[in-house]
Amino acid sequence: MTNAPAYDPTLFTGLSAFPLTPLNGESLDEDAFVGLIERLVLAGVDSITALGSTGSYAYLNTDERARVAQLTVESALDIPVLIGVGALRTRDVLANVASAEAAGAQGLLLAPVSYQPLTENEVFELFRAVTESTDLPVVVYDNPGTTHFTFTTELYSRLAALDGVASIKIPGAPASPAGWDERIGEIRAAIGSEVTIGISGDVHGAEGLIAGCDAWYTAVGGTIAEPLLEITRAAELGNAQLARELTAELQPLWDLFTEFGGSLRVSAAIAEHLGLVGPACLPLPVRDLDEAAKRRVAEVADSLDLA
Repeated sequence: MTNAPAYDPTLFTGLSAFPLTPLNGESLDEDAFVGLIERLVLAGVDSITALGSTGSYAYLNTDERARVAQLTVESALDIPVLIGVGALRTRDVLANVASAEAAGAQGLLLAPVSYQPLTENEVFELFRAVTESTDLPVVVYDNPGTTHFTFTTELYSRLAALDGVASIKIPGAPASPAGWDERIGEIRAAIGSEVTIGISGDVHGAEGLIAGCDAWYTAVGGTIAEPLLEITRAAELGNAQLARELTAELQPLWDLFTEFGGSLRVSAAIAEHLGLVGPACLPLPVRDLDEAAKRRVAEVADSLDLA
C-alpha cells in the first residue's frame, strides 16, 4: 500500500465506544451527553466516537454537530476522540470535517450517506475529497443497514490506498470461526497492514477480534462500556474462550437487539433506566420503545447487572 501514516495507528485499535446523542425536546441535552462521555472516560475505553449511528448524526444539523464535537473533546480528557462527519452533501461533510478539526478531534468517521443510491466511484470520490481536505485520519464506515450501500473488498482496497484512510469499520455477520478467519484474512490481504480493521455489530465483536480485527467499534458500549471492555481485553490477550464466554453471558441483551430492530432504541432504554438520559431522548421521527418494552429492557439490564 502507499500509505505512510502520519498518525498513531494505535488510535484505531481496542474498544471505541459510540455514545448516544440525547435530546431534550428538540435541543441537545448537553448535561446528559457530557455525563455519558465522563462515564466512558472513567471506564477507560480506548477511544470515543461521537456522532456515529448510535449518536444519531444523520438527524443533526451542522451547528448541532459542531457543538457535539466540542463537548466530546472537552469532556474526554486524554481519551482520543473520533467524530462522525457523514452527510448527504459533500459540502456538508466538509463543513463537519472543519468543525471536528476545530474542536480538536483526533480522527474522523465517514459513512457514505445517500438518498439516491451511490456508485462505487461516487463513494471513492467522496473519501478522496475528505482525505484531501484534512490531515485527520479517516475511518471508513461500512454500515449497509443504515446507508444501503454495500462496500466490496475491491473498494476497501482502493480506499486503503488513499493517504489518510486509517481504518475500515466492517459490519458483523453470522459466521463460523473459520468463516471469520477467512473473511478477515481476505480483507487484510486487500488493504495491507497499515490500515486497521474494526468490527461492528456488537454480538459479533468477540468473533471479529478473535479472527484478527484490530478494533471493536461498539454501539451499546457507548452506554455500558465495562462488559464490552472485558470481552475486548480477553480477546487482546488471546483468551478466545473467555471472550466467547463473556459474550454468551450477554445473550439476553443481544436478543433484545434482534427483537427491537437494532441497538439504538435498546441503548436509549438502558440509558434511561440507569438515569443517564431523560425519556424521549431520540430525534423524531425516531421514538423510544414503548413502556412494556422498556420494562423488559430494564429487567434484562438488572439481571445482567449492567449498572
